Amino acid sequence: MQEEKGMNTLETERLILRKFTEDDFAAVHSYASCAENIIYMVWGPNSEEQTRNFINISIALAEKIPCKNYQYAAVSKESNMLIGACNLALSGNEAEIGWILHRDYWKRGYGTEMGKALLDLGFRELNLHRITAHCDAENYGSYRVMEKIGMRREGLFLEGRPAHKLSDKKYGDELSYAVLKSEWETRMEIEYYNALPCVFKDFFPLPDLSDGVLHLVCTAKKPAIPEKKWVPSYDFAVCKGSEKIGGISLRIGYTDGLYYGGQIGYNIDEKHRGNGYAPRACRLLLPVVKAHCMEKLIITNEYKNAASMRVCEKLGARFMRVARLPEWHDLYKEGKRFVNIFEWNVE
Repeated sequence: MQEEKGMNTLETERLILRKFTEDDFAAVHSYASCAENIIYMVWGPNSEEQTRNFINISIALAEKIPCKNYQYAAVSKESNMLIGACNLALSGNEAEIGWILHRDYWKRGYGTEMGKALLDLGFRELNLHRITAHCDAENYGSYRVMEKIGMRREGLFLEGRPAHKLSDKKYGDELSYAVLKSEWETRMEIEYYNALPCVFKDFFPLPDLSDGVLHLVCTAKKPAIPEKKWVPSYDFAVCKGSEKIGGISLRIGYTDGLYYGGQIGYNIDEKHRGNGYAPRACRLLLPVVKAHCMEKLIITNEYKNAASMRVCEKLGARFMRVARLPEWHDLYKEGKRFVNIFEWNVE
C-alpha cells in the first residue's frame, strides 16, 4: 500500500510537473476551451467558470495529505510556459492516469514524458500495484503514449464512453490499458541492460576454448537479422575429448528479446548430465564475451526447470525475477508463459 505523502514537484527531461496556481488560468483555458484540443475528452470545451473551478479544485487537492489525486501543471523548461497537464488518481492500491497537451505541442513526445513520470510516481514513490489509463478508441495519439510507456491493451469497450466532439453518435468506444508494478520493474531492467556496453564489428578468430576437460568447437557464426530482431551469435559444440556431449550458444548484444531469451543457451546430452559440464561450458565462453566488451549476461530458463536453475547458481548468477513473457516473444509463441531471469556478472 502507498505511503501517506503530499504532492511534490516532478521533473522530466523537458518538463517541470508542479502544482497549479491561480496564475495558470490563461494558459489552461487556452487549451481547455478549444474544441480541437479536447475533441476526445469527456469534458469541455470549458467556459471560463469551469476552468477556474478546475484550477481551484486542483489547488485544493494538492494540499491534502495524504494526496489522493495528483493534478500536475506541465511546464516547459525551455519556455517556462504551461503547455498541458497530467494527473494520477488513487483508488486503494491502484491508480488511473491521464494527460492533455496544448495542440501546439502535439507529436513532440511530451505526453510520453508525462506518462513515464506518472508511472514512476505511482510505482517507485507510492508503491502501487497497478495503474490504468483509458481513452477514446479513435484517439491514436493517446493510446500510442500508453503503449510507449509500457502499458498493455486490456480491452475495447463498445460504446463505453460519450462520443468524441465531432461524432454524430451518442456513444463512442473506449480503450483500456494497464500495467502492473512487476511489469514496470521489468521494463526498467530492460532499459538498464539495453544501455550496457557491447562492441560488435565482426566475428573474430576464436582462441582455444578449453579447460583441460571440455573444449568448445565453433559450429556457426550467425550474422544479425535486423528484420527479425536477431543479434549476431556464435554456436559451439561442447566436446569432451573427441565426443560431442552437448551444445552452447552465445548471443552478442542487449535487446528486449534477449532480456527474456538470454545471451546464453546450453544443452548437455542426457547421459552426460549431472557432472557440472553446463557451467564449465558457460565459463569457457568468457574470452569471447569479454572480447565484445560485455559486462553482464542474462541467462533465462523455464521457471520450473530446477536443473537449469542450478547451473545459474553454480555460476554465481543472481536470480532477479520470474518474468511473464510478452505475447510478441518467440518463447511465448512456443507455448511458454514465464521464465526465470538470472544476471551473470562477468566483469
